[in-house]
Amino acid sequence: MSQDRTSDNGQGAVHLTVAGAVAEVLFDRPHARNAMTWKMYEEMAAACDQITKDSSVRVAVFRGVGGRAFVAGTDIGQFSDFKDGEDGIAYEVQVEAYLSRVEKLPVPTICVVEGWAVGGGMAIANACDFRIATTGARFGVPIARTLGNCLSADNLRGLTATLGLPMVKRMLLLAEMPEAEELHNHGYLLAAVEPTDLDAVVKETVDKLLGHAPVTMRVTKEALRRLARDLTPDDEDLIRECYGSEDFAQGVQNFVAKEPTTWKGK
Repeated sequence: MSQDRTSDNGQGAVHLTVAGAVAEVLFDRPHARNAMTWKMYEEMAAACDQITKDSSVRVAVFRGVGGRAFVAGTDIGQFSDFKDGEDGIAYEVQVEAYLSRVEKLPVPTICVVEGWAVGGGMAIANACDFRIATTGARFGVPIARTLGNCLSADNLRGLTATLGLPMVKRMLLLAEMPEAEELHNHGYLLAAVEPTDLDAVVKETVDKLLGHAPVTMRVTKEALRRLARDLTPDDEDLIRECYGSEDFAQGVQNFVAKEPTTWKGK
């Protein structure tokens, strides 16, 4: 399954390609460092919906086209028609809805960052489970010295959960743009590697995830998502799904017999 690349009149595009069990989501607007337009946000959401419906997909990789940036924020032209604060509220609500599609994906997600992950790009990267970047890549939300807008509390919650409050304050109040090496040491990145090693490290990570139990990963992701919003979430449906799965029964049998398990995802 794939989406063909066509002329986009400068609005950019988001392409979904599925090869075997791996889905790749590409942000394609390299002349603007892949800055997101409403069209691209809509196509990202549609790609997430397709991945969710496709039971053959086990891992999803998000990546920017061009090698200069993952996503360099939301296109500033999107704000040109704003009249008052109500437009800002509507914008933040819509962005949260798009990001939630990434957060709710039932498969592990990997964000590959080359160059920049800024603003909306930082938020998309943060919504993924793992981030792998090239050395020297920069991350941040420098809106205090650029546009003068703000993030929603929900967006800040997500950033704080992965980065910690001190780093979020550095990014938002001091408008700092930490490099990949610092964020790797901070625990935010799975790896910070030389550009020549990037594809190999991404493939290694994808292959590792493909070898793990899909149901375990799916219910764990959803339980963590619920826990981020409620310290005592209802989780019986998730536990029931996992312990009642064919994979669990087969996994126990094979572990006792010291045999490998071929996970079916059900």
